[in-house]
Amino acid sequence: MLDIHATIRLNNGSAIPRLGLGVWQIPDGQPVIQAVSWALEAGYRHFDTAKIYGNESGVGEAIRNSQIPREKIWITTKLWGGDQFNATSAFEDSRRRLGLDYIDLYLVHWPLPGLVKRTWKQMEKIFIGGKCKAIGVSNHNVRQLKDILSIASVAPAVNQVKCSPFDFNKELYDFCREQHIAFEAYSPLTRGHQLDNKTLQELAEKYHKASSQILIRWALQKDMVVIPKSAQQAHIQQNADVFDFELTDTDVSTLDNLSR
Repeated sequence: MLDIHATIRLNNGSAIPRLGLGVWQIPDGQPVIQAVSWALEAGYRHFDTAKIYGNESGVGEAIRNSQIPREKIWITTKLWGGDQFNATSAFEDSRRRLGLDYIDLYLVHWPLPGLVKRTWKQMEKIFIGGKCKAIGVSNHNVRQLKDILSIASVAPAVNQVKCSPFDFNKELYDFCREQHIAFEAYSPLTRGHQLDNKTLQELAEKYHKASSQILIRWALQKDMVVIPKSAQQAHIQQNADVFDFELTDTDVSTLDNLSR
């Protein structure tokens, strides 16, 4: 049975925790510091931020203030589109805001037309520089991944995309698995829009769990990395309480079929 510290081995040998906390839309300062602190107390060791979220400083402060060794915690941040002409400088700015010696995973936040290959070459230089354990992308489709792989000397380790049973791109998922690119799901809880879905409610009742926990468990059983977002302590704890049950193969397939 998996536990909260379970990891997935990336294609470069690094081990990323399978469950993380997303901090999109959590304000910098005390709100994000508190959310990250609650998550650390609940056992989370993976935190996902980005320059555009505006809260890297608070995330870094919470990590530095914890009593947990830095090497036990995984930090992801992202290169914003407007910075893709100077990725190295943007990376160093993010590292400075976080106040950390290194970043575990740096992602290209969005693909920009005509810049996909050029940006990736800059990302490789960042990785080779040694202050980043892994590099990857976010919101990239199969064609864009193929463009990168055609010129890459360092393949993307991760593709982070919006994903839930209601928004599941099987072609992209299968391609990433074939290419040994970890598939990471953001907005796995559908931003709350589908938590009352009848099928989901029936499964929640069957397993004596919340709908949100069923969604997270689905992602874990499909070997995804999953980063539910919450700023509420009760929800942060609840989202981590997904390691004491397992969906049947039939129920996983039922959820697969909810995709529109």
